[in-house]
Amino acid sequence: MTVMAGQVWVSLISLGGVVLGGVLSYLVQHRTQQSADRAEQQRQRLSLSETRRAERLALLERFVEVSAEAERCAYTRPAEWEDTDDWYLTTRDVMYRLWVADRLLRIQFPQPVHDTAHAHFLDLNRTVWHGLPDGGSVRDFLEGNRSAFLDAAREVMG
Repeated sequence: MTVMAGQVWVSLISLGGVVLGGVLSYLVQHRTQQSADRAEQQRQRLSLSETRRAERLALLERFVEVSAEAERCAYTRPAEWEDTDDWYLTTRDVMYRLWVADRLLRIQFPQPVHDTAHAHFLDLNRTVWHGLPDGGSVRDFLEGNRSAFLDAAREVMG
């Protein structure tokens, strides 16, 4: 009977070892899976962040490019123009694209960046369609809000 009791104890200890090994294996696998999940989430966040940065950079490039076109329109603004003049037709298209670029900045950027971009847009719009008082410099008039916009954009993108 003592032999039988010894065999029961050996079997119970063996079973306990299997259970303990299974539990430890489960815990290690669980921790490994959690670590892999966290690494994947971090990779996805980083990928999303890089994608958003690229999108933002493209929007900034678009706005700067179109605002430069609008500035050229302001420099070449004739004293008098008609709705059928080439200058008007080109400028109307440029100003529409600038309006769209301004709205896209509002969607993708914090309010301070959009506020400065919109102030620059309004300066360009006023200069293109209404001109400046005699003796006024287009460059000087546009410089303040243009610089403020570029500074705000650099701060956000930095």
